[in-house]
Amino acid sequence: MSDLLRLATAGSVDDGKSTLVGRLLYDTKSVLADQIDAVTRASVDKGLSTPDLSLLVDGLRAEREQGITIDVAYRYFATPKRSFVLADTPGHVQYTRNTVSGASTAQLVILLVDARKGVIEQTRRHAAVLALLGVPKLVLAVNKIDLVDNPAEVFAAISSEFNTLTSKLGWADEDVLEIPVSALHGDNIASRSANTPYYDGPSLIEHLESVPVDADSTGTHALGLRFPVQYVIRPRTAEYPDYRGYAGQIAAGSVSPGDEIVVLPSGKRTTVERVDTPDGELAVAQVGRSVTLLLADEVDISRGDIIASPADAPEPIDTFDATVCWLGDKALRPGARLLLKHGAKTTQAIVGALVERFDEQTLTAQESPESLELNDIGRVSLRLAEPIPADDYRTNRHTGSFLLIDPAGGNTLAAGLVGDVLTSVEVGTAV
Repeated sequence: MSDLLRLATAGSVDDGKSTLVGRLLYDTKSVLADQIDAVTRASVDKGLSTPDLSLLVDGLRAEREQGITIDVAYRYFATPKRSFVLADTPGHVQYTRNTVSGASTAQLVILLVDARKGVIEQTRRHAAVLALLGVPKLVLAVNKIDLVDNPAEVFAAISSEFNTLTSKLGWADEDVLEIPVSALHGDNIASRSANTPYYDGPSLIEHLESVPVDADSTGTHALGLRFPVQYVIRPRTAEYPDYRGYAGQIAAGSVSPGDEIVVLPSGKRTTVERVDTPDGELAVAQVGRSVTLLLADEVDISRGDIIASPADAPEPIDTFDATVCWLGDKALRPGARLLLKHGAKTTQAIVGALVERFDEQTLTAQESPESLELNDIGRVSLRLAEPIPADDYRTNRHTGSFLLIDPAGGNTLAAGLVGDVLTSVEVGTAV
């Protein structure tokens, strides 16, 4: 089991995400006493009798004034069994792009629904996005369960509808768990609540502590080395006059001195001479480790190149199909000229055909749409000015993802996944 779990929250506006995250921090004693005192005073000023734990996490003035989450914020907490990094993402439709960003590296996502509303349009949208991103584990937190009549029946109905949805989106039953909770009162958050006798599963924190999540949750154990170069280190000092190292984080596989490697996209081959870290040399470095590689030969390597194992190195591509979640306010149409950022490399791209648009509400696909609008998910063809050494996203989330960027303003317009990730979803044909 991994000692660290990366998770994210998602859900619609007013489902109680900020209160839930505040409760997690409070119940794991991950907030300082002066923070609790400040929240208590602010809650009293608002006329509340109990602390509003959402104030622990809604840090922007606009968030506090509107009572919503706008930005993605990363929270850190721990229990004796595990440490956690949590991306608290917004629920409003216009901030779906932030949810994509926050969930892109998550091993588990807590998706909230209001027990009074059940599975709604935004719930289905978020579930579809999480499925396409390949999030391995999912928790449906049915919040505000204390506010409904017949909570057992409500929870059973919501769980059944959600199970049908997640099954069609490609999740196995064992990877999805539904929990009835009250973030406000703490029911089923840190410990199982006597107020939900119809539920016999773990509390939320118990599940987070015990859920088996691979540290490498993208299937990359079957891959050889993938090492995107982020920086070329050349000190040129008296102590290190000839030092040339390539720094980055291992995205798949492992690396050791003596390993043969190939540099992409150039195709040049050499061997690894040394694996450096600030704490000294390593005999082997595994996926997820940030290291500096020194090579046996002087090879022309730049930021954005990928060092890979020759046995299964990806073929650099300049024409391919990809699934994109369109995040721009202006619609995407065929012929658009954009910038594509793959890892640390940026190149020009032209959008060819719009192959299909995925309707996450009906789980159907419309062929050859005229455009993709804000928050639409679709498959497009791309042609690049320079080839990129990309894996299929289903093989490796790190080297199979990219961004589409507005060349004029620099805004991110789309999150892209190499290949047709919709094949894992039970998609019908739109009529």
